[in-house]
Amino acid sequence: MTLSSDDSSHSYETNHTGAIVFVGRNRAGNWVVRETRGAFGGLFIDRAEALKYALLKNGGDPENIIEVVREIEFEIPKP
Repeated sequence: MTLSSDDSSHSYETNHTGAIVFVGRNRAGNWVVRETRGAFGGLFIDRAEALKYALLKNGGDPENIIEVVREIEFEIPKP
């Protein structure tokens, strides 16, 4: 279940093939997905949903998903 995510959260079909994605927890304990350039991301209540979203958005490339052990925050890039 997604707590919140980017504007394209309703369109999981849209992917960014080859995108490098970070997955980890924020200071509140929620799971965060964040593409390195800010193209997509979101907050999730469990690891499985975060990884599922990351795979769907990056074109199904698990080698480009990096799970981080430090805290990671979801940031909305400024235009």
